Amino acid sequence: MTEPVARPAQTFAEAEDALLSRWPETRLEPSLDRIQAFTELLGDPQRAYRSIHLTGTNGKTSTARMVDALLRALDLRTGRFTSPHVEKMSERISVDGEPLDDEAFVRAFNDVAPYTHLVDQAEEHPLSFFETVVGMAYAAFADAPVDVAVVEVGMGGSWDATNVIDADVAVITPIAVDHASYLGGTAVEIAREKAGIIKPGATAVLAQQSADVAVVLLERAAEVGARVAREGLEFGVVARTAAVGGQVVTLQGLRGRYDDLFLPLYGAHQAQNAATALAAVEAFVGGDEPLGDDVVRGAFAEITSPGRLEVVRRSPTIVLDAAHNPHGAEATASAIEDSFQFDPLVGVIGVMGDKDVEGLLAAFEPLLSHVVVTQNSTARALPAEQLGVVAREVFGDDRVSVVPHLGDAIDAAAALAEDDSRDALSSGAVLVTGSVVTVGEARVLLGGRK
Repeated sequence: MTEPVARPAQTFAEAEDALLSRWPETRLEPSLDRIQAFTELLGDPQRAYRSIHLTGTNGKTSTARMVDALLRALDLRTGRFTSPHVEKMSERISVDGEPLDDEAFVRAFNDVAPYTHLVDQAEEHPLSFFETVVGMAYAAFADAPVDVAVVEVGMGGSWDATNVIDADVAVITPIAVDHASYLGGTAVEIAREKAGIIKPGATAVLAQQSADVAVVLLERAAEVGARVAREGLEFGVVARTAAVGGQVVTLQGLRGRYDDLFLPLYGAHQAQNAATALAAVEAFVGGDEPLGDDVVRGAFAEITSPGRLEVVRRSPTIVLDAAHNPHGAEATASAIEDSFQFDPLVGVIGVMGDKDVEGLLAAFEPLLSHVVVTQNSTARALPAEQLGVVAREVFGDDRVSVVPHLGDAIDAAAALAEDDSRDALSSGAVLVTGSVVTVGEARVLLGGRK
């Protein structure tokens, strides 16, 4: 690994290379010491604006995008930090709903780069890639300036680098087992770590959780004196109906009921994300009045969530979804059954080696007529041949193909979807899933950013 460069970056590629030369996101040393030293040198930019902080196992990015849209519909200037990116690193830092362009990203990097080396020299371990990008985001938001930052954790909560903010609202989406080697092997252990984003005097907006996880979160809220809003009690989904291009939902918020909203995303889980986002913004704004039907209707109608049940091609239909753990795969499978009528549906699956591969495949098994296993370009990817061994145990030999190159795998799946269409009225389709990286690379192959 090369040492981070000290000279200013001239291009996006140079900034990206300098960031990637640092500790990767998967190399962790659980401490806030480095990020606190970094933000102090930057003048603690995260204190220049209010914030909404999100953690959970699945649904964080989609919920963050919904929160962002609602805040902008209220004429607030927003900064949004999410991870990982789907296609391009600059997606992680958005201002007013738009990712930083190349020039702004380079400027944000150069603004903080001199201070990274001061931290590197003073601390036992150097700043990581993720810590550096968090510092870039917080500084860019202060420079904009934004009224409110919507911040998604990278992993966990208590010691995640984003947790140097003291957010007005802490949002916790459903918690399940993921990143077990880092966060713990049970949902309760993971909940204890994620509960660390709930700060004294904040409002904790809790999506539906298992009973044992809910206890952990409520205990943390009580410990720090945080108010609590719970899905299914203080807010939630009243009704939903699948519709062309998404679904129509009725939501109960903290301040009122919002009827027959069009949400251009698929699946019950996205309706629940919408209810959580709505409650988070109501809690942030405060008061007793609803946000306004036109505000909510307009914001939700414009929502996008790239790589989340995203239809990117027709004939045959190709759908991208970034499900990368069993809980996410179950939600995706349910959403497809609810919203589409694909016959056959062929899967293209590429996963990371540290995931619950068997659990993810098992969630998709009833849905997929055939699976083409593959791998993305990263070193963390599980080799296609190894994935094939597990897939054959779940699907059987005759329903599994192994095609290591992602582009070839998509082509093979598309051919199967077309050849195996049951009759003239059926529509074969391809689902590309298993990893955010796999989906991002597929998105580039299939036409790139929209």
